This record gives sequence, structure tokens and C-alpha cells, in this order.
Amino acid sequence: MIAGYWVIVPAAGAGSRMGADRPKQYLPLLGRPILSLTLRNVLTWPGVAGVVVAIAPDDNDFEYLPESRDSRVYQVHGGSERADSVLAALNFLAPKVSPDTQVLVHDAARPCVAVEDIEALLASGAPSALLARPASDTVKLGRPLGDNGTTVERTLDRSRIWLAQTPQRAPLGQLHSALREALERGDPVTDEASALEFAGESPRLVAGRSDNLKVTHPEDIPLAEAVLRLRFAAVEGTR
Repeated sequence: MIAGYWVIVPAAGAGSRMGADRPKQYLPLLGRPILSLTLRNVLTWPGVAGVVVAIAPDDNDFEYLPESRDSRVYQVHGGSERADSVLAALNFLAPKVSPDTQVLVHDAARPCVAVEDIEALLASGAPSALLARPASDTVKLGRPLGDNGTTVERTLDRSRIWLAQTPQRAPLGQLHSALREALERGDPVTDEASALEFAGESPRLVAGRSDNLKVTHPEDIPLAEAVLRLRFAAVEGTR
């Protein structure tokens, strides 16, 4: 299993789809900010060397998180888009560690990822990999109709459809150059795997758990709380 890897957490976004009065990473989940719970989780992963959190330049909340004071946690200023924040973190790491160092990029709003999924991702023999879920529902390709909504264009073969999660893993040097070059070309980078794909790579898909939820909409909060309550109860039960 890989050890001595770094984790990047892009946390500079506004989370506009949540419709809240603050960035979603600071919304409360079980009485604590989502980002605090995510970092608490990340810091328990086996073999993690350090964590770089990319925050907004005007962020006045991060410093109050207990996890921000962990000696393994560093912060940089991110950008308006996820890819800009990840690139800022990679720029921070590049002069400090070997380009062969494995980097895991993880969403700030995914506090529920299980340690066994992290172990599976680290144990994958591929140079780059990501957690993902094979589609279980029937998948429709939509055709926009403007003000009249959307209609079905066709049904896709769900046996080949995977829903990307995080973390997503790659060597620092490879991800750094792939992401920088993709942004310079104006490629539509939606995650780290897509940047690697534009560079000709084919990251390995590692099946992850369905409860690795990303908090995106208000209805996601009670679901994430239920998952974490069960997770914390299970840990307490083993003591």
C-alpha cells in the first residue's frame, strides 16, 4: 500500500446549488462544519503525510476549525473554480516533494468516505485511479428543449457508466502538468481524472461505497448525518 502521500482538499467554492447564506463547506453537519468533519476523516487515513486545503482569499472561518491547527495541515488560496484551487495546491507542493509522490484530491463536502475505500484506492496497482460507483439506475441522455424542459434523446448502456467520486489519485508531477496544460488549452476540466484523460491517460476505476455522499443539495444533509451517526456508533461499539 502507498504511504507518504499527500491529500488536496479544494475548499474555496461558494456552493451556490445549496442556496445557503454561507459556503456549503461551513454548513453544520452534526453540529460541526462539513469541512471540519471531512478533514477529521482525512487525517485518519493510513499513511497520509500531509493535507493542503485551498480556501478562498476572503475565508475567515477556516482558522477556527480544530483541524486547521494540525501540524500536517497547510493552507493556500484557491480560485473561483475547483481546478484552479487544485492547481494552487499542486503549485504549493511541487517544490517541496518528489514529482513521484502520490496525491489524492478529495472534495471538501464528502465527509463520509470509508477508510476501506481509501485502502482500496491506495492498493490499486494503476499509476492513477479514482473512486467511482457503477450506475445502477437506467441512464437517459437528455435533449434540452429550452423553456420547454428536457426530453429523452436515448437510453445509454449503463454497464459502461460510472459515477465519479473522490478521492482521485495520481503522481504529483503527472497531475500537475496535465491540469496546468488542460487549463491553458481551455479544456472542460470537471475533475482530476478528466485532466489526466485530456493528457492521454486512463485512470483506473475503483468501486467505492454508495454512502460516500457529496453534500450538494439541502436534502443531502440529513442523509450524510445518518451515515455519520452509524459510522460513529460502529466505532464506539468496537471500543
